[in-house]
Amino acid sequence: MSIDIDTIGSFKVKNIPSGDTVELKSFWQDQSVAIIFFRRWGCMFCRLWAKELSDIAPVLKEHNIKLIGIGVEEVGAQDFIQGEYFNGDLYYVEDTATYQKLGFKRFNLITILSSLLWKQSREAIAKGRRMGLGGDAKGDWMQTGGATLVEKGGKLLNHFKQTGPSDHLSNEEILKCFGLESEYKAETMANKKREEAACSTEGEP
Repeated sequence: MSIDIDTIGSFKVKNIPSGDTVELKSFWQDQSVAIIFFRRWGCMFCRLWAKELSDIAPVLKEHNIKLIGIGVEEVGAQDFIQGEYFNGDLYYVEDTATYQKLGFKRFNLITILSSLLWKQSREAIAKGRRMGLGGDAKGDWMQTGGATLVEKGGKLLNHFKQTGPSDHLSNEEILKCFGLESEYKAETMANKKREEAACSTEGEP
């Protein structure tokens, strides 16, 4: 599925906590941006991804790259904020259909439960528990998310779509897409690497 940057840019999101509505394109008008589309605010996988992203947040800020987190709904957002999982601004989509329009698939009950048994999911759960991230059952369990990396002015660098609930774009890959691979330090920035991920505008189905 090919994604058009102008189409993405027209989608509206609401700021947390102000409730102000903005279009996505406003994020990349004056600076580059890494937009993370989380599944649920109470999802342990999302909290783990958010925590790991904080390891590269200073590098992104130094290079004027904004880090944005977006959720499919507002439910559970306050717990996410209070947990200080994410070092960036938070929003949620004005229209829940936005995630489908971005190509983020939905699971059904059987597939979401079976995905929790995947090796990647088991490893992420174990790591999240060791870090004391917790989680809750609030919100939409079936939705997946992803990430959109955009250069200042609107050049789409990567539109990543999760294939499973613990899937993520690694810190190393994010920095590479922005041409900052030399800033990557494995000893402090490494996270579980998604197999066969590449810096491209095409996501997996």
